[in-house]
Amino acid sequence: MFNSDKNFRRFENKIWLSSPTMHGDELKYVTEAYETNWMSTVGENINEVERLIAGKVGVRYAVALSAGTASLHLAVKLAGEVMYGQHEIGKGALRQQRIFCSDVTFGATVNPVVYEGGIPVFIDSERDTWNMDPVALDKAFEVYPEVKVIVVAHLYGTPGKIDEIRSIATAHGAVIVEDAAESLGATYKGKQTGSFSNYGCISFNGNKIITGSSGGMFLTDSKADAEKVRKWSTQSREAAPWYQHEELGYNYRMSNVIAGVVRGQIPYLEEHVAQKKAIYMRYKEGLKDLPVQMNPYDEKNSEPNFWLSCMTIDKDAMCRQVRGEQESLYISEPGKSCPTEILEALAKYNAEGRPIWKPMHVQPIFRMNPFITREGNGRRKTTAHLDGGCVDVGMDIFQRGLCLPSDNKMTAAEQNQVIGIIRSCFM
Repeated sequence: MFNSDKNFRRFENKIWLSSPTMHGDELKYVTEAYETNWMSTVGENINEVERLIAGKVGVRYAVALSAGTASLHLAVKLAGEVMYGQHEIGKGALRQQRIFCSDVTFGATVNPVVYEGGIPVFIDSERDTWNMDPVALDKAFEVYPEVKVIVVAHLYGTPGKIDEIRSIATAHGAVIVEDAAESLGATYKGKQTGSFSNYGCISFNGNKIITGSSGGMFLTDSKADAEKVRKWSTQSREAAPWYQHEELGYNYRMSNVIAGVVRGQIPYLEEHVAQKKAIYMRYKEGLKDLPVQMNPYDEKNSEPNFWLSCMTIDKDAMCRQVRGEQESLYISEPGKSCPTEILEALAKYNAEGRPIWKPMHVQPIFRMNPFITREGNGRRKTTAHLDGGCVDVGMDIFQRGLCLPSDNKMTAAEQNQVIGIIRSCFM
């Protein structure tokens, strides 16, 4: 159990992992939607959000949708139809095709592949950015050369090695669905994430860098692809005087009310990124003499949006920790700690942290799916040990890592206490 320090006081107001930061402009545009009675899935707010986001990201077209997951679903569906042809209604565009997917990510990255009948093949992470490992991806094409779709996520707002991944995809004639749900505002070699691929997706969920409370966006440079997604998202209605349907459709359009919130948030994107970066840098400075490492990024080529500040504990500083499906246990040791102990300590003082995303290849629903590391078939190896060491990179990050309170309304004084709580766990 964590031993409290009498110098710490419980936060009166909870310190969140990442909560919405509102500015007032949001209410102006929501009120405008109300007063003009444009409360449905058409209106000026939607038009402006699509125009503004396309301009910020650097793509030609953006389609406002009800969620980032909706964007990913339609992007995956479109990729399936482009690469494998039109499908029988209800059978899924990917029809038992294997699809390469990031392993360490939220389930929404992967679920659309299954919606469309595909089989996710999980690609291990690399240590430089925690994102999909290009070496493992190349190895995966040796095992499954027929694959034509890759779904890549930029984890916690940190750009992956997208140039290397694109080069491999091109060599094998594959298309990329880029999950930039967490990384709006992040750049790689001066270019925004979400603009590197055939189909990009972002999220405006309540905890994202800017929010609409919900909502997402499909991004592309293809007018035909944008029009296809727009049609699918409005129940695939044909241009007829009545409701005419020739293909499967979805109720995935963003409402003009939600778009009003997003519209009011967009001018503050850079401000939020700067605040998140300051939080990351304070953690880096405040924890620098502990046996921990902050979530890494390519300082030469990329600038994250620093959505969440995360850290891993050095292997030799890990106390013994065991995680089951829904519970975890640890044994405290002087000078050592583990994610479970630190998360319990933060919660004791009313601060929210979270574990790193549990890798998809060890999720119960996907345990029988293929998993590829840079050495080849990862299913041949043991993934975790009681001392916190792991063979697979993604599982190792999960075992030794955690997400720290990263709310941009957290004051420097509050963050200093969070840092003190973390430090006390190693005493």
